[in-house]
Amino acid sequence: MRAITGLQLRAAYIAISLGVLVGIAGFVRTGALLISAGTGVIALSQWDKRRIERYLPLAIAIILFGLAIALPKGL
Repeated sequence: MRAITGLQLRAAYIAISLGVLVGIAGFVRTGALLISAGTGVIALSQWDKRRIERYLPLAIAIILFGLAIALPKGL
């Protein structure tokens, strides 16, 4: 697996922060997608850690992505 650089981690943290702000603004689907993408990148960067620390955040990111896709379209 390719190593994740510091720039990619910084972009993931920005995506998570932006997702929270966008979600607060009312665009919940977009916010959830940004949060799940950022969390997925951070989970992949922890690939050399123990098993539960690897798969639990990745599973949460995948479930959040599925939940965001399943949300009904807004106004």
